[in-house]
Amino acid sequence: VGTLKKVLEREYVSFFDPMRTEFYAEDVTFDDPLTTLDGVASYQNNVDMLAGRTLMGKVLFQDAGIILHSVTGGDISSDGKSISDIITRWTLKFTFKGLPWKPTARFSGISEYKVVPAPGKPEGVQITGQVDYWDSINILPGGTYKQVDKGVALKDFLNQIAPGGFQAQTAAPEVPYTLLRRGDGYEVRRYPAMNAVQIPYGRRDEGFGTLGAFARGMNPLAPAILEVSDDEEANKYMMWPLSFAPPGSDVAPEVKAAVEKAAEGGQWKKCEILDIPSKDVAVGFFSDASMGPVVRKADRELRAVLERDGLVPSTDGDGKVKFAQYDAIFSMGKRRGEVWVELKEDGANPW
Repeated sequence: VGTLKKVLEREYVSFFDPMRTEFYAEDVTFDDPLTTLDGVASYQNNVDMLAGRTLMGKVLFQDAGIILHSVTGGDISSDGKSISDIITRWTLKFTFKGLPWKPTARFSGISEYKVVPAPGKPEGVQITGQVDYWDSINILPGGTYKQVDKGVALKDFLNQIAPGGFQAQTAAPEVPYTLLRRGDGYEVRRYPAMNAVQIPYGRRDEGFGTLGAFARGMNPLAPAILEVSDDEEANKYMMWPLSFAPPGSDVAPEVKAAVEKAAEGGQWKKCEILDIPSKDVAVGFFSDASMGPVVRKADRELRAVLERDGLVPSTDGDGKVKFAQYDAIFSMGKRRGEVWVELKEDGANPW
């Protein structure tokens, strides 16, 4: 079983290139929200198509990739005659290049592998079936999973690849993140450690003006992250990311120019340079202007769906709302606004 788990890890990293077919039964079954297949050859052809390794795949798909978040289960019974399901948690993405606007579809979820002892085979175990569930359509209240009609999955997929219309211009390159869950009405993202500049502000346009002047020449990143309180007397804060930790590091590079500028005091005396650790953040969405009632409503709705799906915030909010803005000031088009809720660590959530 331990070897099989390592094989699955390697298959996910390589997008099943190669697929270790000797660990799969000839009549293995595969059932995901969109597709039902029988046989190891059909299984392999399906992943090869998504990866662009078949003729149809080369025409339809590109940039396919899968991130493995965890591999659990596979416990052997005391008599050695049965093995519990192996569960993988993952995020899948691919670009559908069969459409002129080349949309990227993203799915997160789990796979349940049915595993049986195979004493007559060198591998010792064999996968006889795999059932996939998407976080966006298969989660029940509390966080368990259940299969749904394939028409629901088709609608979810088509909504992702539909044209998005005219989008507002983004103010700056976006801080990269790992998508942990694409849920029903929200996402969960893991952001790297960041180095950022933060100021208290009264009027938002003045806050943007101050940070724009401070960060000139430093190549700040999107989004601008704002925090407001129910207490009208409390400070409001605006933060711009300046750098982020590269893969494999827990520390964002220090932006020396920002540190030196903040140390000057004077007009920059309220600018604070922050080192922010990596965080898992639940994200809800809104497209209206980010006024107080709008962001507070979005925050309430996000916390409600997190509770529905069994996810645990780090705090109850304490009367504060954190939201993110991506768009350049005065830009035209559909705006992108988000509310952010940090999730509790130490095993309280699935990642």
